[in-house]
This record gives sequence, structure tokens and C-alpha cells, in this order.
Amino acid sequence: MFQKGFAVYVDAFRGLSKEIWLLSSVMLINRAGTMVLPFLSVYLTQDVGFSLSQAGWIMSCFGGGSILGAYVGGKLVDRIGFYETQFWSLFLSGFIFIALGQVKGFYGLCAMVFLASTVADAFRPANFAAVASYSHSANRTRAVALLRLAINLGWAVGPAVGGMVAIAYGYEWLFWVDGLTCIAAALFFRAALPKRFLETDEEEETETGIFQGKAHHDKRYLFFLLLALLNAIAFMQLFSTLPVYFKQEVLLDEGQIGRLMAMNGLVIALIEMPLIYVLERRFSATQIITLGTFMIGLTYLLFSGLGTAAWVALAAMLMLTFGEILSLPFIATMAMGFTNKRNRGAYMGLFSVTYSLSHVIAPNLGLQLVAWAGFGTLWYVLFAASAIAAGGFWLLRRREQLQIA
Repeated sequence: MFQKGFAVYVDAFRGLSKEIWLLSSVMLINRAGTMVLPFLSVYLTQDVGFSLSQAGWIMSCFGGGSILGAYVGGKLVDRIGFYETQFWSLFLSGFIFIALGQVKGFYGLCAMVFLASTVADAFRPANFAAVASYSHSANRTRAVALLRLAINLGWAVGPAVGGMVAIAYGYEWLFWVDGLTCIAAALFFRAALPKRFLETDEEEETETGIFQGKAHHDKRYLFFLLLALLNAIAFMQLFSTLPVYFKQEVLLDEGQIGRLMAMNGLVIALIEMPLIYVLERRFSATQIITLGTFMIGLTYLLFSGLGTAAWVALAAMLMLTFGEILSLPFIATMAMGFTNKRNRGAYMGLFSVTYSLSHVIAPNLGLQLVAWAGFGTLWYVLFAASAIAAGGFWLLRRREQLQIA
């Protein structure tokens, strides 16, 4: 039994191109050096001396830059290609992060934070386009999962090391380390990853089909993005309202909350690849996404139905993690299925903008709703949003089946 399970685990990592492995290595280097963002609000209030309101405006500038960067990045992919867009985004953002640490004024920080997130997030649509080009339909979801594995491992290292650096040497060094690792990732990318486009002249048929017009005219894709946004808003509560709920209602301390959050990344690192490998051979992407999205919604009903015991928080975190595994990688793969090599940048740019919007909407919506009506109301709203999204993904699947018939 153990040997069979181990064989499945090994097989899950087979068949991916060398370029996907190298791209994942770039992501690992980059994310392991991510130290500014996790501590930015603390730096602004504790070190620079801004009020919570001023820090909030600066963080909003980060969200606004993220949206613009995702849009511009998509445009650049169709203009200069995903390779150059990724390289210059990493390389230039490194210098911008270093410069950011030297700025202390409120308006200067607003401008620099906006610029930093714009340049850094131009990387995301280019990265999605690269994954689509360095993989094929049979292993594309696993390629996305490998990048997610690299990102999760990097996130496990970066904030932990960043906290020690801030304590030992001061916050200014966070900007230097973050900037230098961005530059190092860019140089490794240029040296290790060949500059080539791995698509054939004849575009591969996809599950969803190809729309020949512009991305923002593709009604089916826009409907898909709306569903993805609902899914993301529900899931992103993991980083905003859930920690507050665990602290205030479940009465967990910071160490316990941190271990719950770490468990999310650990479970993803251990089982996402083999689980995807097994499931995608038996079910369609939309079937898996529908289940995963519904599981995210069910997570919040656990709090309403089972109360505030610590074991409920553990069970909810596990369910949310499995909902994430069953939805987010497959949603990214499904988005790539709408594209061809001529419009991939525009499509993946809109996809990246969708997730940037979720980062802006989710924490504000969740916390404001809790302040107005309490956690119980939020849980029902999130379940309803997830159920609607799951139903929408199921309708997409039904339409595909009818079209095939």
C-alpha cells in the first residue's frame, strides 16, 4: 500500500518540462525573499510612525498598483512576450523595493508603493502565459500546482526570515533583501531558462474552446471570471477575517493561529500534486472546481453549525485547504484554456486583475460586514457566494456537454 502511494506521489511530478521546473525555481527564490509585504503595515505604523488611517491608504495604493500591474502585464505579454515581461518585472522591481526603503514621506510612499506593486504584479499574467507555453493540456494543472508548491515553500521561508532580520538589523534591511532576491531571481531566470516559445503553429484544442475576438468581449470568459472572483473573495478571508475570528471568538493565541495558517501551506505542499494527478484522470476540471468551490463555502457553515471550539477551527482550516486545492489550480488551468498564443496576454491579464480585485475586495468586505452584522452573517454570505459560484461552474460544464452533444 505504501509503495503504491509512493509511486503515485512520484508519478505526479513526472512529465513536466525542464522549463516548468526552472520557472518554479525562480518562483522559490523570489518568494523566499518576500519580506516587505508581510511586514509593510507594521513598518509603516511602528517604524515610520504613520497612523492606522495613513497606513491603510498606503496599503490601498499597493492594491491599486496590483490591479494596474496585472492589466499592463497582460498587454506587455502580447507586445513583447512573456519572457521579457517576466525578466524586466523581476529585475526592475528589485531596484524599486530597495529605493522604497529610503522613502519616508507619506505621499512619496504612496507613489513608491503603487509603482512597486505595478511593476511586480506585471509578472503574474506573464507567468501564467509561460506556464501555458511550457506545458500541455495533459499536465497543465500539475504545472500550476508545482508553481504553487514553490510559492508556498517560499512563503514559509520569507516572512519567518524577514521577522528575524527586522529584529536583528532593522526594517530597512528587509527592503534590501527583498530587492536583491528579486534581482537574483531575474538573473537566474535569464541564465537558466531558455528564451523560446514552446507552442506549435497549430493551436491545441482546449476543453473550453477559443474565442477569436478580444478578451473583454468574450462573454463566456467574463462569466467565468465573475465566478472566479466569487471563489477568491470567499477563500481570501483566510488572510483577513479568519485570523480575527480565531483570536476573538475561538480564543486562540497568535502561536496557535500561526500554526493553523502554516498547516494550510504544509498540506498543500504535501498532497496537492498527487491529489491533482489522481483526480484529473477521473473527472473534468469543471467538476473538480465545482466541488472545491462548494467546499470553501461549507467551511464557513461549520462555524455557524458547530460553534467556536478549537477542533472546529482545525476542521474548518482543513476543509478550506482542500477547497483551495480542488479549485484554485484548476481555475487557473481553465482560464488558460480560453486562450491562444495570440491573445494569451490579454486573457491572463484579465485573470490576474480578477485576483488583484479579490485582494482589495475580500478583506474590506469581510471586516466591514463583521463590524455591521457580526461573524454569523458573514458566514452565510460567504456560503451563498460560494454556492452561486459552484452553480455557475456547473452551468459552464453543462453548456460544454450540450455543445459537444
